[in-house]
Amino acid sequence: MTTAPVRVLVVDDSALMRKLIPQILEKDSSIQVVGTAMDGNFGLKKIEDLKPQVVTLDLEMPGMGGLDMLKEIMRRHRLPVIVVSSHSTQGASITLQALSLGAFDFVAKPHDVSARMPQIAAELIAKIKAAAQSRGVRMRPVPDIFPRSTKLALDPKRLPSRLVAIGVSTGGPQALQHVLSQLPGDFPATIVVVQHMPEGFTEMFARRLDEICAIGVKEAQSGDLLLAGRALICPGSRHLKVKRLPLGDVAVLNDDPHVNGHRPSVDVLFKSVAEEFGAKSIAVLMTGMGEDGANGMGLVRAARGMTIAQNEESCVVFGMPKAAIDRGFALRVVGLDALAKTLLAQCTQDRRTELASEPADGGKAAGAGRD
Repeated sequence: MTTAPVRVLVVDDSALMRKLIPQILEKDSSIQVVGTAMDGNFGLKKIEDLKPQVVTLDLEMPGMGGLDMLKEIMRRHRLPVIVVSSHSTQGASITLQALSLGAFDFVAKPHDVSARMPQIAAELIAKIKAAAQSRGVRMRPVPDIFPRSTKLALDPKRLPSRLVAIGVSTGGPQALQHVLSQLPGDFPATIVVVQHMPEGFTEMFARRLDEICAIGVKEAQSGDLLLAGRALICPGSRHLKVKRLPLGDVAVLNDDPHVNGHRPSVDVLFKSVAEEFGAKSIAVLMTGMGEDGANGMGLVRAARGMTIAQNEESCVVFGMPKAAIDRGFALRVVGLDALAKTLLAQCTQDRRTELASEPADGGKAAGAGRD
């Protein structure tokens, strides 16, 4: 039985993009571009007439812009939308807004569109296919900005009870926002995150998370201390590792080759976490395409760390968690709404155990918080 091709509508004010994107997509026989539109008003009419399954959307258009069209799509049709975004600071900002409004994912336009557009062909095709098969993005309320004046100061002397390493891809911005915003400012563990996202987008993403979370969030830099109550987001186009040093545990970035087609790669992070933190580590795989992180999760489990996969029902795309579950590497499978409580309970329990084992005179046991 032959599967019908995925019906795609391309919305972009650039005549060049309305030509290039269909050319790229129609090289794959499982995708059919059913039409194009030059702005949001035409796009909404084409959705009514042509019944596409997926929409690719430029955000910066005259007339009805991309964000307004996206809001209408979410309200009227609930179709998956893939943003084709400008690779700039302004483009990153508006793209993150689109993701918070329910866009499925995004692809960054190369600077030299006509010459380099074919380089993103595989990424765009894969995301369109995943979007057509997905459950869609479940809209959750956007948390209010957390008052900076009420944030707890990070204490370099407070050793983290554990290291939580999170790997996430498609659907990740909303999922991470949901989980991290539920953690208290005195969260006893340190967090490191690989979110598949291009260079130039992660800094703004981290800044946005820091605004809405009680914990501190920042884009990672080499040498950043792994502190209790802080999350470090790996920059786009870098790999993130962790290193235990006598004066403190730190993040380390490098430009090694792509792994599993990704840089940053979750497998690179998890391997490092397993080697450096062993039983003091928690590896979490959340919504995302592909299998990046599955083998690394196996290494964390072999090192006696805790391993947690997001369940299928709450994933936008059940790819990365499924790969780990199928290989028997996930000790727990948890829904997105329960993930923050699960991490807090696990890390708080570890902290209480450590405090109970401290000497009666109140002095710190040697190596508290470490293997």
